[in-house]
Amino acid sequence: MGDVINLRQARKARARAEKAEQAVSNRVRFGRTKAQRLAEAAEDKRTKDALERTFREDRQNKRDDNQVKNNPDQ
Repeated sequence: MGDVINLRQARKARARAEKAEQAVSNRVRFGRTKAQRLAEAAEDKRTKDALERTFREDRQNKRDDNQVKNNPDQ
């Protein structure tokens, strides 16, 4: 004869194992540490600031001027 097992415990153990497998796949798909997210955000901000400094004139004024030129009804 085989070993006697408690079906409730076996069912719970199987559910825990499935959740652990799902967690591993989620970490691979979505996982980045908080430090990685913050470092990427800081790098994006530095890049954006460097790009903003390269403009010679205020971009908002230029947009307003273009809208007036493109819309002669005003």
